Amino acid sequence: MKEYKLILKGTLPGLNDYLRAERSFTRRGTKGHSCGNDMKQECQMLIANAIRLQLKRLRIHNPVFIRYSFYEPNRKRDLDNIAGVAHKFVQDSLVKCGVLENDGWDNITGFSDQFFLDRHNPRIEIVIQEEGE
Repeated sequence: MKEYKLILKGTLPGLNDYLRAERSFTRRGTKGHSCGNDMKQECQMLIANAIRLQLKRLRIHNPVFIRYSFYEPNRKRDLDNIAGVAHKFVQDSLVKCGVLENDGWDNITGFSDQFFLDRHNPRIEIVIQEEGE
């Protein structure tokens, strides 16, 4: 089984932050514009940059299992608040960068989360385990 590691420095917005942004709109032209979409695009750009730098041109064609290790600076956020949006943003970015063909059931068999405190170096460590061969 092959494993690939990706490290994202800092933290990503939590689910509460994203939901709040989704309910907020700015005026662009005659229609309202979702601030949640802006948040997602900005986060995916940062994640995509880390993917390109650390995983280079990796392409995985087999199903994967993804292990997330969240290193938070404190205990202020609930665990589900931390992980919910991170899964979505990271997995969509892996597809967008071509690492994964898709993020559906045939491509991602599951994921796990672990949570730790690191006040001086908050980060998300992601291990992608390629299944089969």
